[in-house]
Amino acid sequence: MAMDNKPDKIIWIEPVFFILFGVFHLHRIWAFLDRNSYSNFWLNVMDNRGWFYFSLMGILSVLCISGIALFVKNIGNNKWWRLVYIFGGGYVLFDLFAIFVGFSFWISLLYWMFDVTNHYWYAVWGFFTVIGLSSFIIGLSLGKQLVRQKRL
Repeated sequence: MAMDNKPDKIIWIEPVFFILFGVFHLHRIWAFLDRNSYSNFWLNVMDNRGWFYFSLMGILSVLCISGIALFVKNIGNNKWWRLVYIFGGGYVLFDLFAIFVGFSFWISLLYWMFDVTNHYWYAVWGFFTVIGLSSFIIGLSLGKQLVRQKRL
């Protein structure tokens, strides 16, 4: 991690990365409004693997790989938010891979998460919603810093 007084150099993709992931996770507010339709929609997407599934998988994969590559490219000069690329991106890539190849333990976990009678429903989807809000706010902050950086 860089521990200097130089302003953080932000690459244009960084605010985009956080804003897109924020919006993606914020859609989980839907889980609080209508459990059944939310659960049915995502289980249907996961089970049927249509064009939407593969498009979403591709977009999320490209974003995660780009973030990880950006982290690796800046080894020794990474800012705190780039740790999200490693941990968050690594998790999302594992999640996508586990769903794609059909790891039974992971599929069981997902079915548990999407079980509308799950006593932990609000905790699970609340956690992802907080991640989304945090990501979105970081994205807006990085976007603001990027605009300021371009003016200098």
